[in-house]
Amino acid sequence: MASDTPRPPKSTAAMAADFVQIIDVVKAFGDATAVDHVSLSIRRGEVFALLGSSGCGKSTLLRLMAGLVTPDAGRILVDGQDITLLPPYERPVNMMFQSYALFPHMTVEGNVAYGLKRDGVARAELRERVAAVLDLVQMGRYALRKPHQLSGGQQQRVALARSLVKRPKLLLLDEPMSALDKKIRQQTQFELGNILSDVGVTCILVTHDQEEAMTMADRLAVMNEGRIVEMGRPSEVYEAPTCRFAAEFIGSTNLFAGELEDSGSRRFACPDLAVPLEVLNPMNARRGLQVQISLRPERIALSYAAPGAQTNWASGRVEQVAYMGSYTIYYVRLPGGRLVAVDMSRLGMQALERAPDYDDTVFLSWDAECLVVLEK
Repeated sequence: MASDTPRPPKSTAAMAADFVQIIDVVKAFGDATAVDHVSLSIRRGEVFALLGSSGCGKSTLLRLMAGLVTPDAGRILVDGQDITLLPPYERPVNMMFQSYALFPHMTVEGNVAYGLKRDGVARAELRERVAAVLDLVQMGRYALRKPHQLSGGQQQRVALARSLVKRPKLLLLDEPMSALDKKIRQQTQFELGNILSDVGVTCILVTHDQEEAMTMADRLAVMNEGRIVEMGRPSEVYEAPTCRFAAEFIGSTNLFAGELEDSGSRRFACPDLAVPLEVLNPMNARRGLQVQISLRPERIALSYAAPGAQTNWASGRVEQVAYMGSYTIYYVRLPGGRLVAVDMSRLGMQALERAPDYDDTVFLSWDAECLVVLEK
């Protein structure tokens, strides 16, 4: 039975094989290219998230895998089988739609059993499989209810049960949490992640919600204008993005323009700061090259005393304060006009003699390891 406890990370070895392969896939609608030469490999048993804003191509890519649209070029393989041109009903794939698409006149049990009945599964096996999957999603006691008698979260579990009961090799989830309010959505993210882990099904999740992707996915890909611009484990994409779009899309960040002072140096001159930025890894920056440097708000320390360092600090005036409960966001205006966001946890606040207030002059500082040089 699923619980609210986050599942342990899966071992890379257990997911080593390229179970799903998307090879140079292209799809255009008229003059608009929705999927632009995308190549992607997904491991067996992995929960993989496609993340991006509306219109980035993530849902089109999912529909291509489901067989609801046909690619203009490229190939799609599942477990070594080329399914590029197969009709949806011949694919070892099941898709759970954003709207759940439950039959309103059928009971929970009837909805889940529908696909098995269409496939001619024997009655005894059908009952056993339906009961098992309803227990898995904790909906066994609601088997005789109809969809309108269920909450949004319960309807989602029924839709998931209906998708899992046919034992697909690949499960596709299209914005599975979008119909839920925030509190239920946060709880359901862990529950759904645990269920998928228990079943061991390979799953591709499409979402615009970064929290959902970070919570549920073993790996994720950030899409923009039909292309994958960033891919990796959630912690990798958040802590070490390689491009500006991913740095800004996943979480929030402060971006500084920088120019490498000398070849072989780790210091960048920044027009917004009185002192240089010193980074741990300058990537492939060359002297004189303009780059963007990312600094997450929660990696900045705030104090009333000037740091003694020659790099990686700034001073400014508190212009806005946003209390968020477990942390507070301070927007600090630097002398040159730049506004910097700083996230202060309640624990971090205890180190200060008093909480900063509007118009206070404060000092900001950070470690070199907190700065990420973006390649593009």
